[in-house]
Amino acid sequence: MPMGKFCRGDQTRDCSLKFPLDILWLPKSAIMKPVGPDISYSEYILVVGISKPKLAALFLSVMIISLFFTFHVLYDRAVFSMQVAPTISDGGGGYSMGNRHGVFDDASIVINHPIVVPNRIHFPKTGRRLPQALIIGVRKCGTRALLEMLYLHPRIQKAAGEVHFFDRDENYLKGLEWYRKKMPHSFRGQITIEKSPSYFVTPEVPERVRAMNASVKLLLIVREPVTRAISDYTQLRSHSATATLPQQQGTTSGVAPSAQVSRNFEELALFPNGSVNESYRPLAISMYHLHLHRWLEVFSREQMLIVNGDQLIDDPMSQLTKIETFLGIQHRIRSSNFYFNATKGFFCLRNETGDKCLRETKGRKHPHVDPAVISKLRRFFADHNQKFYELIGEDLGWPED
Repeated sequence: MPMGKFCRGDQTRDCSLKFPLDILWLPKSAIMKPVGPDISYSEYILVVGISKPKLAALFLSVMIISLFFTFHVLYDRAVFSMQVAPTISDGGGGYSMGNRHGVFDDASIVINHPIVVPNRIHFPKTGRRLPQALIIGVRKCGTRALLEMLYLHPRIQKAAGEVHFFDRDENYLKGLEWYRKKMPHSFRGQITIEKSPSYFVTPEVPERVRAMNASVKLLLIVREPVTRAISDYTQLRSHSATATLPQQQGTTSGVAPSAQVSRNFEELALFPNGSVNESYRPLAISMYHLHLHRWLEVFSREQMLIVNGDQLIDDPMSQLTKIETFLGIQHRIRSSNFYFNATKGFFCLRNETGDKCLRETKGRKHPHVDPAVISKLRRFFADHNQKFYELIGEDLGWPED
């Protein structure tokens, strides 16, 4: 061949190659000592050598990259086979359409979410899709816990973090394609959910969401307003953040932001004369009806499900079953997917691949608040709660004293 010559047996000394690729055709006995009575010298071994270091390094790199991609393909196919197990329906094989929106019937595809598999792994026939459902709030009501619980369902895919697409102008101006690329890979028929709690209280968001998808499903999780406000204060204090609404630009009744961090909840929630400080951010967010009005001007009530965050803490299944019905998916999440962690004081998640609890920053211990202040605030919120009940058509039974 033009690259060099084949050298055989004792001819190797006379074999010199100008090309840096050496090809030797050696008897097997020259490399391996014959074993056994039947010694055969008729077997030969092809030996290829590269004399130039740079060319050898290039050849080795190509080999390693080839092995890597081969392993990656085999790994993807193996995980894919574990993740997706299509079943044959009574009417024949393949996937069947489950409803008028083109969502697969649950019996046709089963996808388990292993906690240990990174979100970056995706499989053939998947793509990034704009969310069909949003958790729009409310802050400190359990939005993260709700999203992680829903992710137990094989038909749910979740965005990895809070994208803040609709509430931040700098993100919204990047366009829907930028937003879509922030979504996880999903199979056709799975529901992608994103959550950003500040969506609920940002005036521009409802119209922006409708511009993306007028038929989107909205999940709003709420808690008893005073408890939520105290939880909000606890987080704001831990982050050394200002506790005023954005339009207040860092002051609450003349109090500098730096001073608010060291002040207790009672001093921030009430003025010195005993009246309620309605502009204090944790209290303003808890006036749910003021924010809900904007959403109901844009979306029908049927497109929104109110999730009771207090019940989600005590009895997750009572709320998750309701959400599965709302999203039009079969009831796949079971009570066996949860176990109570006595150390943390709340339920943790469990599936076939392992257990998972929310990170340490979730479920912070609340500071002690004067019971008289709590009672005063609950009386203040009584009217606001009634207006919220009227909008949602449900009495959540929050205490009024």
